[in-house]
Amino acid sequence: MVLAALPDRAESFTQFLTVILVFIFVLGLTYLTTRFVGSYQKTKSAGRNFEVIETCKITNGKYLQIVRIGEKYVVIGIGKDSITSICELSAGDIKEAAASGAVDYSFRSILDKARNSIKKGDNNNEK
Repeated sequence: MVLAALPDRAESFTQFLTVILVFIFVLGLTYLTTRFVGSYQKTKSAGRNFEVIETCKITNGKYLQIVRIGEKYVVIGIGKDSITSICELSAGDIKEAAASGAVDYSFRSILDKARNSIKKGDNNNEK
């Protein structure tokens, strides 16, 4: 009876390994595709005269954006069906993201903050 169960376990284990390998392959393929599309879009928009400097959400479907067009900075309002020019700003009115103390929303920074908070929680529980 024990010997009859071994082939079933081996077959189940083989199926499990196959599913894991397929999952890792799909995950890697997704990662590579995302990197390719991101780099393609980045190179396509490089050297252009238009650049979105900052976006602020007002309500659902309504945003304010600071856009650099050539050497000019323009504030535009974006609605569901319209775009409206609000005003023009001088280069001195624009604060750089690093100088204004803006929060870094990259995945790496969020992951590092989560790791640090977990480590701090573990240290507090040990005391």
